[in-house]
Amino acid sequence: MILTKCPLRVSLVGGSTDTRSFLKKFGRGSVISFTPNLYTYVSIHHNNQKKYILNYSKNEEVDSISEIQNELIRYCLEYFQTPKCTITLNASIASTGSGLASSSSFIICIVKAICIFQKLDYTTKKICNISYEIEQRINPLAGYQDVYGCGVGNFKRIDFSRNGEEVYKFLDLSFITKKYDMYLLNTCVTRKSTNILKTLKVDKSRELLQVVDDMEKCIISKNEQEFFRIINKGWEIKKQTSTHILNNEELLEMESLLSSTSLIKALKLCGAGGGGYFLLFVSKHEEGSFTDFYETHFQDKPVVKIKIENDGPNGVTI
Repeated sequence: MILTKCPLRVSLVGGSTDTRSFLKKFGRGSVISFTPNLYTYVSIHHNNQKKYILNYSKNEEVDSISEIQNELIRYCLEYFQTPKCTITLNASIASTGSGLASSSSFIICIVKAICIFQKLDYTTKKICNISYEIEQRINPLAGYQDVYGCGVGNFKRIDFSRNGEEVYKFLDLSFITKKYDMYLLNTCVTRKSTNILKTLKVDKSRELLQVVDDMEKCIISKNEQEFFRIINKGWEIKKQTSTHILNNEELLEMESLLSSTSLIKALKLCGAGGGGYFLLFVSKHEEGSFTDFYETHFQDKPVVKIKIENDGPNGVTI
């Protein structure tokens, strides 16, 4: 049996500058993101039943790849012409429509598993390139940052060129993480990123390039107040890029409550918006007060404390 895992992705600033439409118009895009200690998991093995057996939120048992309903699995198996096998998908947290690049993470995880299964010695770079190609079949509007943000671990800036080439610069956020905890608060609102991405106003995203530059400078200079100010500024700009990012009363009410307390130093909705998870920064000294605030206002919404992890995708044979 082959077991693989791949981290999810949390984007701080720059999202939507990584799309093909933005890069075509402005020539470059930049994001700052990190891989948290949250993962997708895939197992694959021979089943000796002459069928493809798939286990995820549903169960499938089919005779041919073309019959598979799950697009992620079907396209990955098609790409490699994988022989009959059993594949199982799991994740650390509720990931569908999460804004944490779970689709990209799952594709990388499946591709990594198939490579080991079929004894293909592919580099992480090649696995990411294949995964991006597969994701474009499923969601042609998806940007570059999801696959390459999941495929390379740690806290980093990624710059994208018009031809899609990516350059990584790893940054040290320890001046923040030593004093503050990061939380992901589930809005319990799921959405399809495609519905939001197709409404993005490319011109309104251009200002985010400067926000990324400013964020890198404040991280290098370890300017704590500026760091939180820039996250909040980036979130305000992001909301102007599409009317669908905060498109219902529940999200608006949650944002209003989260913004009303000094306990939360900065916040943003992860991913394209429209649902998923709010990222929150809270002082370690105020953890008890934050817990009280959470239980008063959001006890029906799952929350998880996260940290930055260095690992990208990996796998083992057992």
